[in-house]
Amino acid sequence: MNKQELIEAVAKECEISKACGEQAVNAVLTGIKNGVKKNKEVRLIGFGTFSVRARKARKGRNPQTGATINIKASKTVKFTAGQDFKGLVNK
Repeated sequence: MNKQELIEAVAKECEISKACGEQAVNAVLTGIKNGVKKNKEVRLIGFGTFSVRARKARKGRNPQTGATINIKASKTVKFTAGQDFKGLVNK
């Protein structure tokens, strides 16, 4: 499912126009982004948790040349699925 299909599903489920569905999806995504940026974690009970994870600096390898390269430390977003969501996937 891509974003457009999600918008259509939300619009159909809520019996609203696709434009309103797009606003709703965008509002949720913006809320998650802002929450992770500000609070470092967004918990959606039954769905999952978005959090910030730090990556240490490390050595890597250029696949074309085989040369060793240094990879800087960075931050990334981690998603951990909640129990209800895991249960749906494992059926």
